[in-house]
Amino acid sequence: MFNDWLPFAIYGLFALMIPATMMIGSFVFAQRPHRPVRARTIPFESGVSQGPPKRQRFTVSFYLTAMLFILFDIEIVFLYPLAAILHELSWFGFFEFLTFLIILLVAYVYIWRKGALEWH
Repeated sequence: MFNDWLPFAIYGLFALMIPATMMIGSFVFAQRPHRPVRARTIPFESGVSQGPPKRQRFTVSFYLTAMLFILFDIEIVFLYPLAAILHELSWFGFFEFLTFLIILLVAYVYIWRKGALEWH
């Protein structure tokens, strides 16, 4: 019975040892300056100083684009199950698939003509 659980025990041991070793190593080998320089205490990402967080207002077009992306993304997700069983549904499934794609295309052309996808 123990032989069945041995791989899981080894995996769990490594899963605990690797982060623990990294944490202990960072404390042992870290070279901290005695007097920290202000520039080194400011958080940065990719070498660009972020500075204090700034409040930024987003326009309505940002939210509209995000909502349209989510809407079309979810609709495209529904294409996969339909495509997976298309062979079983025969011609009925093909016309359902075509109808769904036409509705998507009409909606896409509509929002494109309204200018909802233009980024200003």
